[in-house]
Amino acid sequence: MSVYKMNIAGCPRELPICPIHDHMDIAGFVMFGDVEVTEQSAAALLQRCPAHDVIVTAESKGIPLAYEMARIGCRNYVVARKGIKAYMEDPIHVEVKSITTDHVQKLFLSKADCENLKGKRILIVDDVISTGESLAAIEELLKSVGGQVVGKACVLAEGDAKNREDIIFLEPLPLFFH
Repeated sequence: MSVYKMNIAGCPRELPICPIHDHMDIAGFVMFGDVEVTEQSAAALLQRCPAHDVIVTAESKGIPLAYEMARIGCRNYVVARKGIKAYMEDPIHVEVKSITTDHVQKLFLSKADCENLKGKRILIVDDVISTGESLAAIEELLKSVGGQVVGKACVLAEGDAKNREDIIFLEPLPLFFH
């Protein structure tokens, strides 16, 4: 398998090249299980991010980053879930189509999450931002509950996302066309 070599928050890594469709591959970045990258990335991102009260991420790949940033920072984070759980009272949702998912997904917040987010300064975080579809969906969800998005941050900005001026990121990540 081909790999893409890069340095992420001071950690050298080899990311596997993964096909997305006939004409494009991506470098697969998964923070799950990589404590060093998660800790280093969280610390580096917090140095660049604006003041915030709560961190929000979408289930699931951004969870380790959101947790670590909240642990060493604001001490409060919320996960927009991909499905309704039994404990979720009066959930609200938004639909999203991401580059790495082959179908439309829904993201849910419970009534308790909404109350936690209302009127708060919110930092949205994720492992990778590519097309920005997941980010836009989360923003829509947060605005509907009265949260104030003060920043959007990720470890890697994939493809054209590196040219966006509305996100904070540590490193660019190329797309591979063939």
